[in-house]
Amino acid sequence: MPETASVGTLHTRTDAILGRATAALEALPHASPRLEAELLLTEATGWTRTALLAWPERAPSAEAVATFEALLARRLAGEPIAYIRGRQAFWTLELRVTPDTLIPRPETELLVEITLERLDARRPWQLADLGTGSGAIAAAVASERPGWSLIATDRSAPALAVARENFWALGLERIACLRMDWLAALAPDSLDAILSNPPYVAGHDPHLDRGDLRFEPRSALTPGGDGLHAIRTIAAEAGRCLRPGGLLAVEHGFDQGAAARQILTSAGLHAVETQPDLAGLDRVTLGYR
Repeated sequence: MPETASVGTLHTRTDAILGRATAALEALPHASPRLEAELLLTEATGWTRTALLAWPERAPSAEAVATFEALLARRLAGEPIAYIRGRQAFWTLELRVTPDTLIPRPETELLVEITLERLDARRPWQLADLGTGSGAIAAAVASERPGWSLIATDRSAPALAVARENFWALGLERIACLRMDWLAALAPDSLDAILSNPPYVAGHDPHLDRGDLRFEPRSALTPGGDGLHAIRTIAAEAGRCLRPGGLLAVEHGFDQGAAARQILTSAGLHAVETQPDLAGLDRVTLGYR
């Protein structure tokens, strides 16, 4: 673990504090040192990033410096910056996140893009976001299509509480939150689309004990085994809950595209395909009832 060093004292200039913090963060794998230093200092001072850049000679208070050093120590210990700040950007939104929820990631935005592209914006669709966590997928879709109705499900009561808070803060009133396992309590032929970023990391994957994943809820990352149990369950239940022509779209690992296609096809879904993320890696597999 990188060593924590004092990065500022009373009357130390902002640019000097940021410089030392950036250097310290460079020892942390997969960090964005300068950006993270700036974000942590905005948390400690209440200043904007624009203000940090515009007035580099300004000195934060002793209290702000002490707060900043405490936040920096947490980041240098490996804690994800999203948990330290308590929020994360996703789509066009900023969402509250806690250690009870996964941290929303840019690649998951592909699920939102596919949904908006594949469903006619003029029709009042009924959708479900399974394993909603912080509510990121449901919130993003609802923010773009206020006339659609959504159901956000999760079996974790603490995660569902975070999702509810996010929906309320964003004024998204057409999202119902239900605590359940996947589609277990939903009625037959009740949905036009099912979206999910389920746990899909294989249980033996060494990445589970590295980096940010060490801090995220294990049950939201992996179902154990080959990582595909949740996708199998969702696909098996989708045919019951989807209306004819309804869409199922699930996120998965970059090396699980072929397996996901086989699962959806075996479950009786049609026109099954896999869409790549911005890195060109298999990321979302979809099909239709």
